[in-house]
Amino acid sequence: MATVLSESEFIKVELDAGVAVINLMRPPMNALNLQMQREIASSARLVSAHKDVDAVVLYGGPKVFAAGADVKEMAQMTYADMSSAAHSLQGAFDAVAKISQPTIAAITGFALGGGLELSMCADFRVAGDNAKLGQPEILLGIIPGAGGTQRLPRLVGPSKAKELIFGGRMISADEALEIGLVNKVCAPDDVLAIALKWAGEFVGGPKIALAAAKRAVDNGLDASLFTGLSIESTEFAALFATEDQSVGMNSFVNEGPGKATFVGR
Repeated sequence: MATVLSESEFIKVELDAGVAVINLMRPPMNALNLQMQREIASSARLVSAHKDVDAVVLYGGPKVFAAGADVKEMAQMTYADMSSAAHSLQGAFDAVAKISQPTIAAITGFALGGGLELSMCADFRVAGDNAKLGQPEILLGIIPGAGGTQRLPRLVGPSKAKELIFGGRMISADEALEIGLVNKVCAPDDVLAIALKWAGEFVGGPKIALAAAKRAVDNGLDASLFTGLSIESTEFAALFATEDQSVGMNSFVNEGPGKATFVGR
């Protein structure tokens, strides 16, 4: 049975068998207003620091992931208001991107604007075959402001990202799979179950090594190849100070691959 780690007005975090689920709960469309952004950031920091969490799933419910930022709230903002709010929004999503455990976004229905940007903060994305994804901000006379102009090109390449950002069109789950925006497509009713099953594969794994691999990839993307290789080397060497490295290598020598019981230290 799942344990509720935290519950606020728009976010509930549940933990079951090592997998935490961050549930987005602002019906009908999970519009990401300022309060919800703050709650997302708090939830991300909670699961990242929790010793019993091995993997994390982001889930918007059976009908929609998140249809974007709260346009009604934004429409009333001045330049001065948004200068502050934009940094807060990016900070909230950065907290999700920096979750130390593997993360999977389980996408049903719409993942648009800020919703797509939130899903791109996860390591992987599972989408229902009815999902619609896109960055439609240009149709409002603005641009993506929560990482879309940066994370989308890193996932699908600059030309395809510009096509989606400049045109503002929605794409299907199948097209998203084709261009590398999502990792798996399935029936909508199976999205959460498949995401949870995938997340479960990381439970009991070498938690410190997984976190190191995630840091090496993410930090290396922001650097030159030379710097990235230095980051990798540092992370690699540091793992030889962990108990999991000793357990894993001794298990391999004595029992063969894939039989280690890691302890997360």
